[in-house]
Order: sequence, then structure tokens, then C-alpha cells
Amino acid sequence: MLSLIFVKWLSTTLVVVCVSLAAVRLGPKIGGVLAGMPIVLGPGYFFMIREQSDSFVADAALGSLQAMLATLLFCLSYVLLAKRLGAFVSVACAALIWILAAAIADQLPGGVYLALALFGVTLLFSRAYINSIGLSSKPVAAPVRWGDLLVRGVLAGAVVCLATILLVNFDPAISGIVLSFPIGMLTIALTLHQRYGVEVARVTLANTQLGMLSLVAFCAVLSSSIELLPSSFAFWFALFLSVLVSTFLWLLSRLGSGRSIVCKP
Repeated sequence: MLSLIFVKWLSTTLVVVCVSLAAVRLGPKIGGVLAGMPIVLGPGYFFMIREQSDSFVADAALGSLQAMLATLLFCLSYVLLAKRLGAFVSVACAALIWILAAAIADQLPGGVYLALALFGVTLLFSRAYINSIGLSSKPVAAPVRWGDLLVRGVLAGAVVCLATILLVNFDPAISGIVLSFPIGMLTIALTLHQRYGVEVARVTLANTQLGMLSLVAFCAVLSSSIELLPSSFAFWFALFLSVLVSTFLWLLSRLGSGRSIVCKP
């Protein structure tokens, strides 16, 4: 058991650190595509499909998809709270809102289609509100230090271990929800808020919402196809479509992008 935990923790940490480092080194354009990939969900479900039944994985992926609604609210809550509260309080309150929203979303009927519809409506509302308060829509690029990368990777590895080992005897949806906890967004918000100021952190979290479409595609496709297709094929197909969505968003950003705001240490 301990060796399995170590392998999952180490491999997830390496994936998150390497992808995050590549996103920084290759610049905001390619980095945006990489950052939108399911770098925590990917390793989590890679291990899960080798250890659990297809129906378990399908329910877990649905739980992850429903939790994306909570992640939207996490980002929006942080944008609203950070202007008045400090970094730790804003992140803590946003995380609490995520937990409550994820618990409610898990009880919703309707499966994948209702989850997609609710996510779409909430995303439109959130983007309209952010545009109405005059928050910049330009992407923000900030250098990430090795310490930040390691902390993010270690915490992501802990989330994967928790969801795929310790929670598998409870409920598959709970495992999927835990895998979707926005640990990356939480650490990014906290780091940027403390080092570069509240406005940089608010703009960054606001702009991660569109990037979540890649994660939504991964969860929706995996939940819908895992019981219809061979499990490994369903996983790689979902991952491919996720990357395709990220690439499409990158192409759209190039068409209407201005100059990025670059924050130097």
C-alpha cells in the first residue's frame, strides 16, 4: 500500500511540475494550452481506470464534471472577495464556497447533460459579471519559482492519492469531486496575491474560467464513453479532446489578444 501511494504521489508531482514548468518556459501562448490540460485529473483517472470498474470511473468522472460548477464559483468568489480581504482569508472563503457548491452539485439529477448545461449558464453569468466590473480580460503571465512548482505538485499528488486510494470505499462521485478540487488555482491565487498584488491574482483567476472548458470536455467525454469503449481508449480519447479544446481556446486568444501583462519578480 505504501509503495502504491508513493508511486502515485511521485508520478503526479512530476507531471504537475513538468507541465507547469513547460507552461512558464514556453511562453503564455503555448503555456496557456498546457495549463488548460487536466494535469491533476489526468493522472488521477489514469490510475483509477486500472483499479476500478468502468461504472465506478463513469460515476467519478460525472462527479468531477459536476464539481466544475463549484470551481467556477471558486474563481468568481475569489475575484469578489480578494478586493476587500487578504490573501489567506479570500482563498479560504473561496475554498469553503467550493466545498458547499460541490456538495450541492453532487445531488443534482440529470447526469452529464444537465451538468454541462449548468456549467454553460454559470460560465456565461460569471463572464458577464466580470466584464461588468471592468476587470481586465488580458491574460497575465508571471514567472513561477521552483518552490511554487514543488508545493503545487506535492499537493496535487496528495489529492490524487486521497481520491484513488483512501476514498474508493466510500462513493465514486466523492472520489471524482476530490480529484476536481482546484488545488492549482488555490496555490496560484495565493502566490500571485502575495507576490504581485491583488489585481494580478484577480485577473488570473478570472481568466482561468475559460480554460476550464478543457477540463469539462475531459470529464464529460470520459463519463460518457468509459462504459461504451475500452477503458484505456476512452481515457486517451478524452485527453485528446481536452487538448483539442485547449488548442482551440489558444487560437481564439491569438485572434483577439492584445499584449499580455507580464509581472516580473
